[in-house]
Amino acid sequence: MRYIKYLFLGTTAVVLIVVALANRQMVTLRALPDGLAGLFGGPFEIRLPLFLVIFGGIVVGLLIGFVWEWLREHKHRAAAARKSREVGQLSREVRRLRDRPDQQDDVLALLEDTGKAR
Repeated sequence: MRYIKYLFLGTTAVVLIVVALANRQMVTLRALPDGLAGLFGGPFEIRLPLFLVIFGGIVVGLLIGFVWEWLREHKHRAAAARKSREVGQLSREVRRLRDRPDQQDDVLALLEDTGKAR
């Protein structure tokens, strides 16, 4: 299994290097179209190699997806936290009821008596 992981990582590294070498030409990345850039005080642009733009787009897309999924799963995390608090509260209550030998609950006493009778 370890060799398969190394093979996958090596193949991925080779593919990324080949893509980077094939896309070394410089491109201009603009934040706004030319018509809007004049309204906001000038062109917001930067010159980068194309492979950085490609890899940057992939990284930004992954980050947006992770944040979107984290926000989407909020209701599940909140429900799990609520259930965890409820379990803790119920276990404390059971422990408290078991530790009171002088005050026996009628229902618990009946249940214990039927258990002993069998």
